[in-house]
Amino acid sequence: MLFTRPLLARSVWKGPHIVPLPIARTKAGERPPPIKTMARSATILPNFVGLIFQVHNGKIYNDVVITEDMVGHKLGEFSMYASITTVKSGVSPIA
Repeated sequence: MLFTRPLLARSVWKGPHIVPLPIARTKAGERPPPIKTMARSATILPNFVGLIFQVHNGKIYNDVVITEDMVGHKLGEFSMYASITTVKSGVSPIA
């Protein structure tokens, strides 16, 4: 039960929030097609490792390659929806 502890973060009796996604397994040596989804709240499961998801961020679909470190997190955590802006020091942003 220790290896599934990150998946059960919301409640033990409810279980993880899993969205059914169309995952087609391909033959060895072939690259699987990316899975296009808008389900940012879907939990990443261990059998997703190595797959490519196209996660919608509100405007476009961003490619997300699933690695072992992402298991237990949500798909939306890896598809940014806002660009990061910086303000240079000494320059007024209202000019």
